[in-house]
Amino acid sequence: MATDPDKQFTLAVIIPCYNEVDNIEAVLQRVQATGLADEIIIVDDGSGDGTSEVLARIADEGHAGLQVLLMERNQGKGAALRRGFAAASADLLLIQDADLEYDPRDYPLLLQPLQEGIAPVVYGSRFLGGPRKAMYFWNMVANKSLTLLTNVLYNAILSDMMTCYKLFRRELLADMTLRADGFDFEPEVTAKVLKRGIHIYEVPISYNGREWAEGKKIRASDSLPVLWTLLKYRLID
Repeated sequence: MATDPDKQFTLAVIIPCYNEVDNIEAVLQRVQATGLADEIIIVDDGSGDGTSEVLARIADEGHAGLQVLLMERNQGKGAALRRGFAAASADLLLIQDADLEYDPRDYPLLLQPLQEGIAPVVYGSRFLGGPRKAMYFWNMVANKSLTLLTNVLYNAILSDMMTCYKLFRRELLADMTLRADGFDFEPEVTAKVLKRGIHIYEVPISYNGREWAEGKKIRASDSLPVLWTLLKYRLID
């Protein structure tokens, strides 16, 4: 796979995937088209819609730098990410959802602060002025409310805690015990980064939010474990 000869690191893109038969191949192509990913690790989280069969075919095609990992049953985004992190050997780890809401063409924006040594953790924010498809109002309220709580509890000034695009130095995650199995991964990793005194760098990204009918997975009920996780890790190590 082609890489940027000027970069001084290697990049692994981790793609947790659940029931994305219509999107996973397009996501892979878009990630490959950036020419920036030395490793692409797709973790199929027990899909039952034909995604696993598509991934088996893709794996047989022998794409350079590609790993396809299969979970025996659906366990959640956090569990799939832990599996992907453990399989990666690159210097930097970037999370990429499999639903086409986030555009890999934003990778250079995410990578620049790390290239320049500004911060070891970078988040791509949907609320810093990048182009975006209009989100559902109550989804936006939930996102902003949970981010505000994060800022209050952890003395931060984030604008988008729940964003998919999170980029880490691998050694940081290797030294961190992560337990969340579902969408509560987002507050867990954020809380543990902030409690270490690490300031998260944010950059604006584009966002093409999808409709419920298109398979959007996160629901209002997911806010409760996120809220509990933020409170829990404020109180304990």
